[in-house]
Amino acid sequence: MKYLVHLFLMSMLAMACTQTKKETIEVNVKGEEVSYSTDDITMKGYIAYDASTTEKRPGILVVHEWWGHDEYTRKRADMLAELGYVAIAVDMYGDGKQAAHPEDAMKFSSNVMGNFDSAKARFNAAIETLKSNPNVDTTQIGAIGYCFGGSVILAMADAGLDLKGVAAFHAGLQLPVMPGDDLTARVLVMNGADDPFVTAEQIGNFTSALEATEADFKFINYEDAVHAYSNPAATELGEKFNLPLAYNAKADSASWEEMKNFFNTTFTTK
Repeated sequence: MKYLVHLFLMSMLAMACTQTKKETIEVNVKGEEVSYSTDDITMKGYIAYDASTTEKRPGILVVHEWWGHDEYTRKRADMLAELGYVAIAVDMYGDGKQAAHPEDAMKFSSNVMGNFDSAKARFNAAIETLKSNPNVDTTQIGAIGYCFGGSVILAMADAGLDLKGVAAFHAGLQLPVMPGDDLTARVLVMNGADDPFVTAEQIGNFTSALEATEADFKFINYEDAVHAYSNPAATELGEKFNLPLAYNAKADSASWEEMKNFFNTTFTTK
């Protein structure tokens, strides 16, 4: 009798394992270099998607830190592709240009945000490139951004660009375009509570503007987190250039989960 019971349990276990294997969804992330342009500049981006399915899915733009379009930006695009999105790592500086020093990073980022019409044209070119991918549901477009990139996507949403939702990681909040009547996107801002680059006054001005427009937004402060908390290279860069940058694994993980939930509720299909 014990033998029969044991045999039955082993059979059920084997069936369960087989069923689990059948339910496992294989993801085949494919990354492709892409070039796109405005009238005056060519940009070098990167698109990532799950090649194991042909279903249309939401598209998400990923905007880099002030260092420029780099492997970290592409890694985040790959991570979004693993979640079932099509993601484009954007090049806001053009020609894939990267900064090796904070002085160059400040110059590059200031040149972009100091000419917002040009910045908007570059961002719109990235949107159209993303929409042209055959895997993208063109009615479901969102964006994420880091530091400089977070400021970019917030400003683009404020300017009324075609975005369902934007999720900003440790972004600057002094924007060339503040929240107003043109804002239709949902907004998620994930800030380091100890970030010296973002003051309480700036937070108050930004959230007050969002409240005045009755925007759908969420603002989160992560304790013990400073600027660039989501980037594992931040601590080394902070020490190298004597800047208040540091990686915070807890805030990184929590903010990514927050972003996942945000887009799950933002897009009507996924």
